[in-house]
Amino acid sequence: MESKGRVIAVCISEKKGTQKTVVPSIDLVPEWGIKGDAHAGNWHRQVSLLALEKIEAFRERGADVEFGAFGENIIVEGFDLRNLPVGTRFRIGDALLELTQIGKECHDHCAIYHQVGDCIMPREGVFTIVLEGGTVKAGDEIEMIEAAPDRAFTAAWITLSDKGAAGEREDKSGPLIGEILTEAGYNVVEGVLIPDEPAELKRQLMRLADQRQVNVIFTTGGTGFSKRDRTPEATKDVCDRMTPGIAEAIRAYSMTKTPTAMLSRATAGMRNETLIINLPGSPKAVRECLEFLLHPLEHGLEIMLGRTGECARN
Repeated sequence: MESKGRVIAVCISEKKGTQKTVVPSIDLVPEWGIKGDAHAGNWHRQVSLLALEKIEAFRERGADVEFGAFGENIIVEGFDLRNLPVGTRFRIGDALLELTQIGKECHDHCAIYHQVGDCIMPREGVFTIVLEGGTVKAGDEIEMIEAAPDRAFTAAWITLSDKGAAGEREDKSGPLIGEILTEAGYNVVEGVLIPDEPAELKRQLMRLADQRQVNVIFTTGGTGFSKRDRTPEATKDVCDRMTPGIAEAIRAYSMTKTPTAMLSRATAGMRNETLIINLPGSPKAVRECLEFLLHPLEHGLEIMLGRTGECARN
């Protein structure tokens, strides 16, 4: 894999919803993004990158597109960005970027899509955060730094609650998951509160697994007998492989706390290299389950990510 590349052009837009335009240089601000760009902020999509090769291939189809037309901030040459793992870093002079997301969801199609019926940014673009600031301009060399194999596990939580999503009840379980995981050394990258809608849960699980490449996702709520409780079904629909032992162990442990734990329909499974685990809805049960689960879970995640060998056999 090539470790060196080159900046072809840099672009910004001062207002959201407008096409980015080429500028002589950009100033990267740590934990913020590009100075003067409308999409800068304290979030995970501060600076977007797109490969020159992908733009040229799009042009060969007859589309007359300028740099910045797809919403990209930095056009680069020399990397297959789409196939790099989240956590990869890019050194450009004094600036240091870290890859946080592959592609994106496209809700409101851009001008290019309306003109030619397609846009490559949702498939081929990547997004980064700024770790170290600096000035970037066309012609600058880019050094790619592979993601550290021993970096902290990444995690996300999703709360399923109709009342919570409607603002009628405070979500305590989701933030508690984030708090416990952070204390355990996980890098909690997102927390989401949504209604008990299977389609929306599947969309969020696929986004977090495929685009953000989160190592483990915990859901809370929606595992009971109510007609709206569809979390296990949505989880199964997006998983490639199921891990029944996790849910079985949680139920068995929870039975030592309350006999109603037998009514849980929670499940667990993997989508590519993301483990998805259903937890109960109450904060008390969430804490108990995570305290029971986190130690053996670490070994499972290491195996899934290829950081260690299989479990020992007699």
